Amino acid sequence: MKRIVGVTGGVGAGKSQVLDILKNEYGAHVILSDQVAKELMEPGREGYGRVVEYLGDEILDSSGAIDRPKMAQMIFGNQEALQEVNRLTHPLVWEEILKRIDESPLPLQIVETALPEKQFRDICDEIWYVYTSEENRAQRLLESRGYDRERSAQVMKNQLSDEAFRLICHRVIDNNGSLQDTREQIARLLSEQETEVSTQ
Repeated sequence: MKRIVGVTGGVGAGKSQVLDILKNEYGAHVILSDQVAKELMEPGREGYGRVVEYLGDEILDSSGAIDRPKMAQMIFGNQEALQEVNRLTHPLVWEEILKRIDESPLPLQIVETALPEKQFRDICDEIWYVYTSEENRAQRLLESRGYDRERSAQVMKNQLSDEAFRLICHRVIDNNGSLQDTREQIARLLSEQETEVSTQ
């Protein structure tokens, strides 16, 4: 039986570190929802057709591919357009993710997303929240992306709050400590769930 674990958390929380451990040390099949969404926006894919039909050819670059910065600029601040693009593409993303889970022979399936919407919660057996303090997240964003404090604060403000993540998720990984701390928490969460299953 496959075990489907959702992994979520704010930008700069260190989700990639957690995913690397799950993939490299536990042989998990890791699916990144944002990567799936990007692939579905490639020419010839269904998401591409839907978005171009709605927003028009002006979002295309000279090669006919969707110019993502141009598209972002077009829907930035336009709540109606953003909601419509999400409505057109999100069902395709989760349909593709379910297909990849179904086709994978691996027992541990990991689905990562920054936005734990209903389809994500429906797919996953359990959801882990990767928690890191705002101070540490800001520092990581400075080091990895060159964001200053103001930019980091703005990005974090546009995401779910710590309280909202905790309400949605079943387990929390505190990623403020060392890599070994994180590794031990993951081992504990995986063994806890195995124990629960075996005693039911």
